[in-house]
Amino acid sequence: MDNALKGLAAGVTVTSSSGQPGAAAQIRVRGIGTINNSDPLYIVDGMPIEGGLDYVNPSDIESIEVLKDAASGAIYGARAANGVVLVTTKSGKKGKVKVNYNFSYGWQSKWHKRDVLNATEYAVMMNEGYINAGREPLYDDPYNLTDAMGNKITTGTDWQDELFNDNAPVVNHDITVSGASDKVNYYLSLGYYAQEGIIGGNFDRSNYQRLSLRSNTKYNVFDVSKERNWLNKLDITVNLSYARVKSKSIEVNSQFGSPLGSALALSPILTPTLTGDAAIAQDEFYRQTQPDYPGPILSPNGDPYTIAGTTYNEMVNPLAALSLPGAQNWSHKFVTNFAAELQIWDGLKYRISYGTDMSFWGNEGHTILYYLTTNNKATHTSASQESDRGTVWQIENVLTYDKTFGDHTFNVVLGQSAMKNTGWTLGASRWNLIDLNKPYINFSSGLAEKGERDGWGGPANPHALSSMFARLSYNYAERYMFQATVRRDGSSRFGTNNKYATFPSFSLGWNITNEPFMKNAPKWLSNLKLRASWGKNGNENIDDFRYAVFTATGNNYILGRGETVINGVKANGMPNPDLKWEKSEQTDIGLDFGFMSNALTFSVDYYIKKTNGMLMTMAIPSYVGETKPIGNVGSMKNSGVEFEIGYKFNVGDAQFNIRGNASYLKNELVELGNDTGWAAYDSFQNVGTITRAMNGEPFPYFYGLKTAGIFQTQEKIDSYVGPEGTPIQPNAKPGYVKFVDLNNDGVIDDNDRTKIGKGMPDWTFGLNFSAAWRGIDFSMMWQGTAGNDVFDATRRIDINSTNLPSWMLGRWTGPGTSNKYPIFIVGDPSDNWKSSDLYVYDGSYLRLKNIELGYTLPANLTKKVFINRLRVYVSAENLLTFTKYHGFDPEISSGGTSLGVDYGVYPQARVWRVGFNLEF
Repeated sequence: MDNALKGLAAGVTVTSSSGQPGAAAQIRVRGIGTINNSDPLYIVDGMPIEGGLDYVNPSDIESIEVLKDAASGAIYGARAANGVVLVTTKSGKKGKVKVNYNFSYGWQSKWHKRDVLNATEYAVMMNEGYINAGREPLYDDPYNLTDAMGNKITTGTDWQDELFNDNAPVVNHDITVSGASDKVNYYLSLGYYAQEGIIGGNFDRSNYQRLSLRSNTKYNVFDVSKERNWLNKLDITVNLSYARVKSKSIEVNSQFGSPLGSALALSPILTPTLTGDAAIAQDEFYRQTQPDYPGPILSPNGDPYTIAGTTYNEMVNPLAALSLPGAQNWSHKFVTNFAAELQIWDGLKYRISYGTDMSFWGNEGHTILYYLTTNNKATHTSASQESDRGTVWQIENVLTYDKTFGDHTFNVVLGQSAMKNTGWTLGASRWNLIDLNKPYINFSSGLAEKGERDGWGGPANPHALSSMFARLSYNYAERYMFQATVRRDGSSRFGTNNKYATFPSFSLGWNITNEPFMKNAPKWLSNLKLRASWGKNGNENIDDFRYAVFTATGNNYILGRGETVINGVKANGMPNPDLKWEKSEQTDIGLDFGFMSNALTFSVDYYIKKTNGMLMTMAIPSYVGETKPIGNVGSMKNSGVEFEIGYKFNVGDAQFNIRGNASYLKNELVELGNDTGWAAYDSFQNVGTITRAMNGEPFPYFYGLKTAGIFQTQEKIDSYVGPEGTPIQPNAKPGYVKFVDLNNDGVIDDNDRTKIGKGMPDWTFGLNFSAAWRGIDFSMMWQGTAGNDVFDATRRIDINSTNLPSWMLGRWTGPGTSNKYPIFIVGDPSDNWKSSDLYVYDGSYLRLKNIELGYTLPANLTKKVFINRLRVYVSAENLLTFTKYHGFDPEISSGGTSLGVDYGVYPQARVWRVGFNLEF
């Protein structure tokens, strides 16, 4: 679903957060609108949807539209500040009943590996690093290595090859029944989708399954419009959908022992498993040194996995970790939408709709006794289960009036909307399971006072919205267009002082082509239109009741001289009764061109969007001793230019269609809302802060020192002096990194840290090409970004035995050998690897996102076997990627303050698919 938006429209940035099955992408419409939450509002068939769109079967989608400017999204008022994604599902087409069956099967594999050292290179580098640190080398002969079983090592273990699950299957089935008559329109579908992950999928630890059902029906109760012009037509629409999702996932994009992070860091001299005496020796060692050691984790062939790493770090054997049972996530989602539309008078319609979004989700899992490292083990068995439910209902009443007087066309809309969201959580856990074959939560056994069982639950805070809206549209002779919208929203997330807010907007259009003075314009100019809009939208995406004070239990106390503990409750946090809507104000100017009867189209838009009163934690003195309240304290600005172009043409029997878009974005944090004007966010190991926010800069940006090469000689170190003539880096040695003294004070410290990159791209672009000729069809979609950086946080400097990226072979080993990568010293006592631009890489990329070749068999052949249409195809995803970044994937979207930081992202898979479409 998210991938369908990639490259679809200018100004829409879609970044895959992970290649893990079921992982949602991060979607940003015209930049990061707010620090709080910049996700757009999703509307499916008129119903706002909570929790993402993974319940929607992509085969059921008729169209996707992204509302970017404030005027087009103003009718949705609340929560439309970050854009609106409108999804319309399919309906039946008039004619005979059609039955369609679609099937596809795919094979997924990694498209890229990181280059790391092999066993010999690793041993040579480790010896060098230890010697440079003044310590004894680790290996007597790096060129004659043996593993734990005494076997000669050549290249050693490629942990990435061991980890990746090549040819992981992905399968899809869809069957639909559709049709329409004068009285009823219907579309019924059943879909099943299953995907196995390219990391952990073969261990049943990373997978995704979705079963979906949909029924879209529209009934014409009566239509007597030919007989009278009042109360003459009534239509009822009933849309029902259900989705069941089951998934398992692994830890990704983490610096703390994720499977991928471990695979990058582990020594290639280690083997995945042990046999013979080596296996016995490992078992005996840990039984003697670790009293709670439960025994080895066994591989599928019965050999014990190697216990990797040292006892103090979090790096583990990733295969052993994946062999442990994982939690099973599940969800059920029912979305219903009932609507009735009555034509009251000629041009006057009344529509009432009622929709519900009922979700049930949870997880269940258990833990066995295991030992990976001292800090990653289980000394008792356990199990946990949690079940959640949430219900959203929305009711809308809308009056619409359409009237034309000569060249004047009017449309008036008046409406009311109300929405409420409620939920519940219930969970339990149990230690010391009686039977691992039945890891159930049984509250009839186990002692709560010993921590052997626990339970939790309660209702979620309710959330409600109440709105009224109006819209006036005017069109004069298809030359001048005007639209004005006003919406007033009230939210339960704000107190009585500011519960309601009003969001106005207007738009203007001038179709210059239809002006009389354009009659003599060149025939090749078929369309010229000028557009302008201005509007305000709101955002209330914060936790409930943040305007008030919560109570905190557990503050127990002994009163008087007795020893009785009295249960205590106290106020928690600080109220803010003046908390109000976050408001986004946007101005848009656009120009549309059409040439050669609109065979060639081009449009350009310029916009400025400013968010004021961002909902963020307020700065208060630390001596207050309370949780910081939420306030309207910051502002953000996004501005940019968007281009879209399309060209349709025929060559003989062949039809071609080319569509492209590109957008430029400038993001600026105008006001952070604290006394300093900056805030530190992510940190990485012991290298310091790596992401930051600051007034006047993009949000967020990478933060660190700038470098100016490598000191080649002691003379260069001595000549690098400050204003007082003293060495700026007095402890440096030849081969150390030369850091820039940015403030020219003669010292390298935190005051020299500055902006060294950013994760948000300057440019995003997409190109779609399709062609058809005599039953053969071909399509491809390219997508990419430019002007964004990646902070590579996969390089571990806090673990002496970690493997190294292959570019470290280009390290400094003497004068003139390298001016980019410093001398290698185990433990980095030189601080060469503190946060700096050495970690920052160009994250721009161009990717062939999808390519497909299909063939539709001639109808005179297929109808002989009662098939109206049969199409077969082969396709590929992520077939080609061009990038300078050496990591697993240039699409890095940790979101929030980690935008562009790569801790070891789960890469997207290269997918080959074959499939067919049948229509009866």
